[in-house]
Amino acid sequence: MNMFGLTGRVAIVTGGNGGIGLGMARGLVGAGAGLMIVGRDQMKNANAVKELSSTLGVTSVSVAADLADEAACRSVVEETVARFGRLDTNLSSAFWLSQAAYPELKRAGRGKIINIGSMMSIFGASFAAAYAASKGGLVQLTKALATAWAAENIQVNAVLPGWIDTDLTRMARDHVDGLNEQVLARTPAGRWGVPEDLAGVAVFLASPASDFVTGAAVPVDGGFAAQG
Repeated sequence: MNMFGLTGRVAIVTGGNGGIGLGMARGLVGAGAGLMIVGRDQMKNANAVKELSSTLGVTSVSVAADLADEAACRSVVEETVARFGRLDTNLSSAFWLSQAAYPELKRAGRGKIINIGSMMSIFGASFAAAYAASKGGLVQLTKALATAWAAENIQVNAVLPGWIDTDLTRMARDHVDGLNEQVLARTPAGRWGVPEDLAGVAVFLASPASDFVTGAAVPVDGGFAAQG
């Protein structure tokens, strides 16, 4: 058995039309998973699907949805199951989407949920209090769901990206003097991450290789968190 193979599996990737989400989506389709890309921007969704389908040859489709709406979360899961006939993996999810996915994962007898936290899940930040609070809460939600659903063979883990080079962080560099230099000085790897740096951990946490890993929060940050 290929421990890292995802052929025949189906994943929902929220925020999968760009940045970190798209980097993880590339890893998942590379391992063979079918994808439902979810994002509010239909044009970006279509571009992501075109790239993933044409370069990697695995079925990818998209739906435009605002996941701040509980009904939209349930609709995304329903549409995915209607399109693919199953659901195995759920990325960038929070409480409502996890709740919506749970019956399908339970019915399948297995499942993987990968939440996207942040280094702000473990570090304080004077300039991002609300963001840090939400990301800290996401790790605690991950642990709670992991313990609640472990007996049903559903693993729930979180990935904590460090400073990743995306459109959003490029904007931050334009507005925060010295940010680029501070990040490089604080990161042992000596560089910003790129979305593709998240692909491997996504495949690991979505695959049978991680069947005994649950409730974990995995930093992907070039050693940023290791410095304390």
